[in-house]
Amino acid sequence: MPPFEPLTRRDALDAWRDFLPKVPSYTSTRNSVQPGHANVSRLGACIRFRTLLEDEVIRDTLERHAFGVAEKWLQEICWRRYWKGWLETRPSIWTRWRQRVRALGLELPAERLARAEAVAAGASGVACMDAMARELMETGYLHNHARMWWASFWIHVEQLPWELGADFFFRHLLDADPASNTLSWRWVAGLHTPGKSYVVRLSNIEKYAPHYLAGDSSGNERLADVSVGATVPENIDAFAVQPLLQTPSFSPPAMKNFGIWLHPDDLVPEIGPLAGLAPTSIAACFSESIYRETFQLSPRRIAGLKVVLRDALERAAAHFGCATLALKAEDPADALCSWAVENKLSEVVALAPMVGPVRDMLGSLERRLQAAGIRLTLLRRLSDATAFSFVSAGFFPFWQKMRRHLNEVYL
Repeated sequence: MPPFEPLTRRDALDAWRDFLPKVPSYTSTRNSVQPGHANVSRLGACIRFRTLLEDEVIRDTLERHAFGVAEKWLQEICWRRYWKGWLETRPSIWTRWRQRVRALGLELPAERLARAEAVAAGASGVACMDAMARELMETGYLHNHARMWWASFWIHVEQLPWELGADFFFRHLLDADPASNTLSWRWVAGLHTPGKSYVVRLSNIEKYAPHYLAGDSSGNERLADVSVGATVPENIDAFAVQPLLQTPSFSPPAMKNFGIWLHPDDLVPEIGPLAGLAPTSIAACFSESIYRETFQLSPRRIAGLKVVLRDALERAAAHFGCATLALKAEDPADALCSWAVENKLSEVVALAPMVGPVRDMLGSLERRLQAAGIRLTLLRRLSDATAFSFVSAGFFPFWQKMRRHLNEVYL
């Protein structure tokens, strides 16, 4: 079965051109979960991997539509940047989540683990929720409204640990983003904004997704009157983001051999701060064992990662006119360091990875390169740096700053 969401840049651009005329109707139709999902963009995966840039979507939107008409759509595009910026200053949340997923697998009573596995397999006994779980596993996609319902069902009805539910989504969603996924689950649980939890209601599903209820009402009574227990506020340490070069005009000395490292957090090197460079070599590294064993990603998720990396390397070869290499290794840091040494590189340049799996191996990579006398330079897109600077509290204070910024830049 082909991916439900576009992954390559060509497919992403085609899908975006098809959806752009529908932006004015997005506000009124976005909450409806329709079979086939033609009322929403389904651009989540390509925006997550940046085979399509948020900047491109925002620019095209405001060239075609008035700000007021498109504001709800623009907010949705900016939610990912809000989540990313929020997690960048609180990376311990990602680390603690991964630790809790491992610990719960060892510590949770056998009957609770068995129940978690049954619910994730679409065998909870609540037919509409089971249909959503099966849809996720079969397609790698769920409408955002359905994601919230199912997460709330997992947390507030089944009373299962949010960390394991977030892990289920992370393993299967094609557009699973470390920040958006982790923090959205915390929001549903009432941890992101203390005292505010998201509660699934049968009446909401009846209104916006009646097809999930058609023909089988099993278990619906469990959704009719959901109660939420009090949440315990977390003591989250805030950490400053390490300084990253942010100048899009960066250019290494003309005679220096340097390479570009491509990774799944940002796969349009031909647009932005890398675009004008003349690298000696370009490499991307994929460790299937890490994704399969450490993160236990589904075969569909792993296949999607391979597609976006291959697509980016092909475009990079055409744009930069140099050799590209797809590295496969158990240890990505070791493979990338070997590539740099073999190509006699004095510097490796990359777009800065976000908090998540790629950032997790950054320390090891930097140490190995430094030992080999090779510098690692990370560049932040200027639009990311600007958006992240607006993140201090909730989304809507962020949006007020972002709204003013977008009006200044595009209008």
